[in-house]
Amino acid sequence: MLYATVFLLSGVALLTLSFFLSGGVEVSVPAGGVPGQSADQRIRELEERLAAAYDEQAQRLLIGSMLAMAVMAVVSVLVGRMLAKRVLRPLRDITAATRRISSDTLDRRLAVTGPADEVKDLADTIDGLLERLEAAFTAQRRFVANASHELRTPLATMRASLDVAVAKPDPGPSTVALAARLRRQLDRVDHLVNGFLALARAQHGALAKAESIDLADLVRAALAERDVKDLTVTTDVRTTTTGDPELLARLVDNLVDNAVRHNEDGGFIEITGTGRTLVVETGGPVLDQREVDRLARPFERLGRERTGSSGLGLSIVAAVAEAHGGRLDLLARPSGGLRATVTLPA
Repeated sequence: MLYATVFLLSGVALLTLSFFLSGGVEVSVPAGGVPGQSADQRIRELEERLAAAYDEQAQRLLIGSMLAMAVMAVVSVLVGRMLAKRVLRPLRDITAATRRISSDTLDRRLAVTGPADEVKDLADTIDGLLERLEAAFTAQRRFVANASHELRTPLATMRASLDVAVAKPDPGPSTVALAARLRRQLDRVDHLVNGFLALARAQHGALAKAESIDLADLVRAALAERDVKDLTVTTDVRTTTTGDPELLARLVDNLVDNAVRHNEDGGFIEITGTGRTLVVETGGPVLDQREVDRLARPFERLGRERTGSSGLGLSIVAAVAEAHGGRLDLLARPSGGLRATVTLPA
């Protein structure tokens, strides 16, 4: 529209200027050039004809100008659209290439060639930004993975020291109680380290292997490992997908663990799956949807009753789902509790 408007306005200005300049020319015959009454009448008649001819010419010029403006209005839109496509084509290419770049493909670059103009400067700036993002993401993932691996050795050493202390003759009640408390804390730290490793692996993007997985088997295995207490559990899962068996098992395990851990006494767990989705619904108090939306972030919890968890469970679920080309949707149920929906590729 900008190109069309400028093109049309320039044409209107040109036609208007031509019209007014053509109106400045007048033809007249001096009245005193021919003596006599008949001569005066002839001059007036000639002047009237010239005036009529001028008016007719001006009218034709006006009609022609209006027709020319109408034609130029159509032509300006077509020409403006063609020029806009031509000029903005590099920007469209940059936009399309940028949209194809995700957190798993930060090694890609736009690499725009051509003259050193504003478009190339923009592309080079985006390439520099992608390079810095790639370095930051790589450093973050490497730190999480290395830190998690390095923490395993001191954890194993502390467990061994506790076992040696308890295995001594007559360790004493205080020593046994202290060892039990320390073991519980070590279990939590170990669970947290495993969560870091799973999160780093899921966010790395490249799946080690892909197999056809029946999520119903993973759901049964996750439920068998937990004490569901007095919860009412119903399952109806008919979902099959292709992906990393270990990561998908961790996804289902975290969903089930979250449903069991953060439920209410006498509550329920309903696990269903059809097509490309796996849905886990639980009972509980009414939750705020704005707070629920934050649960897919690491270390996010709801309320004091959730302080016993690491805060990585649902963030790992979201990362694993994203690594497989899917997503996690969390919804606060109006009657209370949470609904977690995982959508995976068929």
